[in-house]
Amino acid sequence: MYSFKNDYSEGAHPRILNALLATNLIQAEGYGEDCYTLQAVELLKQKLNRNDADIHLLSGGTQTNLTAIAAFLRPHEAVISANTGHILVHETGAIEATGHKVIPVESRDGKIKVDQIKAVVAGHTDEHMVKPKMVYISNPTEIGSIYSKRELQAISSFCKENKLILYVDGARLGSALCAEGNDLELADLPLLVDAFYIGGTKGGALLGEALVICSDWLKAEFRFHMKQKGALLAKGRILGIQFLELFRDNLYFDLAKHANEMAALLRREIALAGYRFLTDSPSNQIFPVLPDRLIAKLQEKYAFYVWEKVDDGHSAIRLVTSWATEKTAVVEFLNDLKKA
Repeated sequence: MYSFKNDYSEGAHPRILNALLATNLIQAEGYGEDCYTLQAVELLKQKLNRNDADIHLLSGGTQTNLTAIAAFLRPHEAVISANTGHILVHETGAIEATGHKVIPVESRDGKIKVDQIKAVVAGHTDEHMVKPKMVYISNPTEIGSIYSKRELQAISSFCKENKLILYVDGARLGSALCAEGNDLELADLPLLVDAFYIGGTKGGALLGEALVICSDWLKAEFRFHMKQKGALLAKGRILGIQFLELFRDNLYFDLAKHANEMAALLRREIALAGYRFLTDSPSNQIFPVLPDRLIAKLQEKYAFYVWEKVDDGHSAIRLVTSWATEKTAVVEFLNDLKKA
């Protein structure tokens, strides 16, 4: 059974495991104050061209989202998200559990438009309602679409004009930045958003996300929030070593490119076989619409999510490729699909 369910089924890239092993018995400070984490933070600042950014390493995406959003918002403030957004659908109410409402807006392509944000803001009238204060987007989105630079600039401008916080979930950021048609650079993000994170868990690391806080007014005492939310790891070196290895050369982006290439191969051949897709996704998640009988046949050999019922005889499935996806497995899946 070969899995296309997610991009974290494998452990970590061998270079990361080797780096962890090579440094294993070297003593280091705890709680993210070790030499490896400090080096990784400085390296990321160089890549972002922002020496004034605050960068914190946390263990996972949900923990990063809930810690950051709870820290950035006052008790009566809420966050706007697409109705497919991870914080709304797949985090078990983690944001609401911190006391902050998530306000959903309808989206077929996973992206939020300026007019939708404007409508939510206009709908707030007084202190009897939670106040929309943050816009949450993910790039790529939960259904694989990516934001163009122009789209992000438009959202950024509106947020700045209306004193809204713009926060980007970057769990699969490498995939977005390496996707065909993308015109965003990593260094563009600090210029456009207030905070974002660079995902390591889905990018070749064992675990870990790098939260980048760009706006000064969000930085104060953030480590207190991390500690209170259980996000300040005693063995923070484990995160620092991994990000140091991912970014000391082009490894992070090389791994994302491989994941995208495997998804592109699946997408191209499935389209040539005559099947359509639920959404236009240039990233490492694709959503082909297949006959239910064909899905059942493929599930005998492959693991994947049945994403959405399309009609009486068809459903959309989600296929996710990773930094470690084997091309032979992709080719075999395609052959089985065509034979079935």
